[in-house]
Amino acid sequence: MKNWSWLTTPAKAAMKLILLLATLTLSTTTAPKTVWVAIGDSITYLNEHPNETGNRITKGYMTRVVERLPQIEYVNKGYNGWTSGGIAQKIETLGLSKADVYSVFLGTNDWWQGRPLGNFSDYQNNTGNETVYGSFRIIINKLRDLNKDAKIVLITPLQRVDFVYIANMKNNAYGSYKEKKGQRLAQFAEAINTIGKFEQIEVVDLYHTPSLKLEKLVKFKRLKDPQTGVYKNYKYPAFIDIPFDPATDEYPYPLDAIDMTYDGLHPSDKGYEVIALKLVKVLN
Repeated sequence: MKNWSWLTTPAKAAMKLILLLATLTLSTTTAPKTVWVAIGDSITYLNEHPNETGNRITKGYMTRVVERLPQIEYVNKGYNGWTSGGIAQKIETLGLSKADVYSVFLGTNDWWQGRPLGNFSDYQNNTGNETVYGSFRIIINKLRDLNKDAKIVLITPLQRVDFVYIANMKNNAYGSYKEKKGQRLAQFAEAINTIGKFEQIEVVDLYHTPSLKLEKLVKFKRLKDPQTGVYKNYKYPAFIDIPFDPATDEYPYPLDAIDMTYDGLHPSDKGYEVIALKLVKVLN
């Protein structure tokens, strides 16, 4: 017990207030952060690289989450163009560390690259890295080895329309409105939901999020009218069968075409906000 008998009453009150503020400041500055490791592809990677979007975004979903939940700090483990198979193959060399929370946001590149989805039995039986189900088993096993008590969150890929890379238009891909090598992106989202249900892991299902539906990803795609050669703004799905020539045509997504994505695939600020708000509900 402090002996403040020599102080006047106002001085005692002031001293108590100073000690209280000092205690609160100390407890605030020393409180441990919740560590979140975010594993993913370019949608995750771009959080720190807005320059690679032509500065069409300002920040990604992780920054937006920690702005709302400052008790969390994140580690970005996003890799451009990587699949779940690539992550699983390199899982021991990625520098993954023990964390309180892990999120896994993969699948869209698996679909586009034509990796076989496989069957749920591949996950159950841990059959290896030949299928997407098997890759997810390898990833989740590693995360549990790092911290068996960590919270794991799975994030499904979102739908996608025609992607055209802003830095190289020859890098382009059609959207998830049709199959790639006999598989639909919806099947990959369903696989992730199945794994989540089996493991009792929370899933953020972006594929079935109404605000991220195909018709909301871009406002239009600017293409030459095949009959007249004059540029026109085509809304989804009218642009699906309109040809695009990356060697001669203008970039088909000018700034006023941006909606939930800025290039048909990667989220815009608006899209990242939707993703962040869903994650905040899970991580809060």
